[in-house]
Amino acid sequence: MLLGSPDPGPPADVLAPFAGLALVGGGDIEPSHYGETRHPAVYGTEPERDDLELGLARAAVAATLPLFAICRGLQVLNVAFGGSLHQHLPDRPGTLPHGTPPSDDERVMHEVTILKGSRLAGAVGSTSLSDCVSVHHQAVNRMAPGLVATAHTRDGIVEALETPLDRAGWVLAVQWHPERSAAAAPKQQALFNAFAAAARDWLSPAS
Repeated sequence: MLLGSPDPGPPADVLAPFAGLALVGGGDIEPSHYGETRHPAVYGTEPERDDLELGLARAAVAATLPLFAICRGLQVLNVAFGGSLHQHLPDRPGTLPHGTPPSDDERVMHEVTILKGSRLAGAVGSTSLSDCVSVHHQAVNRMAPGLVATAHTRDGIVEALETPLDRAGWVLAVQWHPERSAAAAPKQQALFNAFAAAARDWLSPAS
């Protein structure tokens, strides 16, 4: 069936025609997916979208299909593999402003520190980025097994997740919105370039 129909079919079948999966921003994931009750600040939940994207994330990683996730997408990836979320960052002591969704007027720009040797560092050619546009009130709490945190803000919030470099496949997730500044920030655009390169390699793997 077509994506967006009441039953799009098994996630692996949905992904079969594609060379990559992008998981993008949006409302919050229903907290029951990670075993918690709902915080009053949770907004914009879409149960059908949650089910679809969690299944797609698992299927993409299982198939070693390139996966690039942004903001909510990072949270979907973490929850899909057994992680949990801080449901409302203003409740976390010492947390800096990270934006207040869903209002785009409440976004902030901050710096992230990147793990040397990571997929993210290789993509942007740096171990820091200073022009990361952020508008989220949730973030990784318990990290899923099999994922590696490769960027943080100075308040300790996880800003990027990857699969280990020695594991087959290309998986990169960022908590900020690189699409908001990519037109003027080459290092942000480099994330999309790296995803596109991974998709090309998927279609034409090196012999």
